[in-house]
Amino acid sequence: MNEIYLIGLGNPGKKYSKTRHNIGFLLLEKLSKKYNSNFLIKDKLKSSCSEFQINNCTFRLFLPNTFMNNSGDAVRAIVDWYKINLDQILIIVDDKDLPLGKIRFRQKGSSGGHNGLKSIIEQLNTQNFKRIRIGIGSPPLLKEKNFNTISHVLGNISSEEKTILDKVYMRVIEALEQLNIKKEEYIINELNSFDKDQP
Repeated sequence: MNEIYLIGLGNPGKKYSKTRHNIGFLLLEKLSKKYNSNFLIKDKLKSSCSEFQINNCTFRLFLPNTFMNNSGDAVRAIVDWYKINLDQILIIVDDKDLPLGKIRFRQKGSSGGHNGLKSIIEQLNTQNFKRIRIGIGSPPLLKEKNFNTISHVLGNISSEEKTILDKVYMRVIEALEQLNIKKEEYIINELNSFDKDQP
């Protein structure tokens, strides 16, 4: 039986639960709920975990409780505990360099300045792991070129943004459910060409 390990990035705790930086958490919480599965805290994995099956494939979902900048600690613990190949893991993460509603599925690559990805690359000692990046748009320009990045990523998602992101979550979840059935290249093309304005 195939196993797929999905790791959403975010910050633990109520305070952060509706922030743009927590899109990885929000998406996996939606997926887990769809399959009536709850997240349980697993200290040895430094994460909350949820597990269920789709089309004879075991999906294991993880929400690290290490805070974003130390996401690699949790990923390392998961990889070591399950003794998995890196091609079985998929990281879901927000991206301020992508317009709101854009999706980018990449099989490898640099952190692009994202502290969560940076931490994972350091801990795994490689950039060769799959990630789905979900655009949150760049922060509004303040005082000439001074981007207020931190308050943007840690700001709460507005209701307009939520409407767009709900479409994105639905699309990504549909793709994740087919990871075991469709060719990965096909899924990558589908996600990367997603247009939030299409009905």
